[in-house]
Amino acid sequence: MSSLQAATPLKYRLRNQLDVGWRVLVALLALAFALGPVLLIVSASLDPRDSMVSQTVIPENADFSNYSDLLTSEIHPYGRWLLNTLKISIITAGLTVLICSISAYAFSRFRFKGRRGLLLTVFLVQVFPNALTMVATFLLIQAVGLFIPSLGLNSHGGLILVYLGGAMGINTWLMKGYFDSVPRSLDESARIDGATDWQIYWRIILPVVKPILTVVALLSFIGAYSDFLIPQIVLQDTDQFTLAVGLSLFIRNGDYSKAWGIFSAGALIGAIPIVTLYMFLQNFLVGGLTAGAVKG
Repeated sequence: MSSLQAATPLKYRLRNQLDVGWRVLVALLALAFALGPVLLIVSASLDPRDSMVSQTVIPENADFSNYSDLLTSEIHPYGRWLLNTLKISIITAGLTVLICSISAYAFSRFRFKGRRGLLLTVFLVQVFPNALTMVATFLLIQAVGLFIPSLGLNSHGGLILVYLGGAMGINTWLMKGYFDSVPRSLDESARIDGATDWQIYWRIILPVVKPILTVVALLSFIGAYSDFLIPQIVLQDTDQFTLAVGLSLFIRNGDYSKAWGIFSAGALIGAIPIVTLYMFLQNFLVGGLTAGAVKG
């Protein structure tokens, strides 16, 4: 074997090793970028000094005193905030899935006058950022509260109403794309057997489109669970606060360095429901987001 022939396999091996090496390096950098903040928050939550100024990656005399102070505080009812957030998020996710699926079914399966205009209107509404509607949202909820107090300011019903209004557009479009990929032969077969439109929607279509229902429910839940701006405007009493608004009390008025440990402990506990949902529903996410991309 000549020296040139012997050098060729070595050249390819070196090239493959370099290719694998830089990919591993990029993956490690991405992991460090993603897990670095989490590590700092975990460290801060276990640091009894409860200060961001003196925080170290590995805290000295680590304990769970911050968690104990958080859960036993009478001034800041963390447990109530968490329950409020779960209640609002679950109701918002359930109603969003129900209303958007009915709307998407109508747009996908029926042909009626004004259908295209309604679809474009629903889409264009989502173009404007939510921050532009804060004043209008406040005034609207205030006006609704004059007639229905349970849907007005400082009520969870009013907050859910705002979330539902903001979730209709993009989720309806997302579901419609998935519904379009469901063969119409299923509808026709059921209709021949005497099924009504409601029965077709409820018994035929919904079981087939479970992935997109799961995706919309998860996105709606996370959106309501982690939102800070809208609850800050709608809710006023401490007992009505959501988790994001309640945790902000620990870092107001220059107390960020004093309550950093307790704030971190609350953030970690609050992240448990989201992480749990992702773990159990991850199999539906990819299919639900991509299956409606191609009709057929």
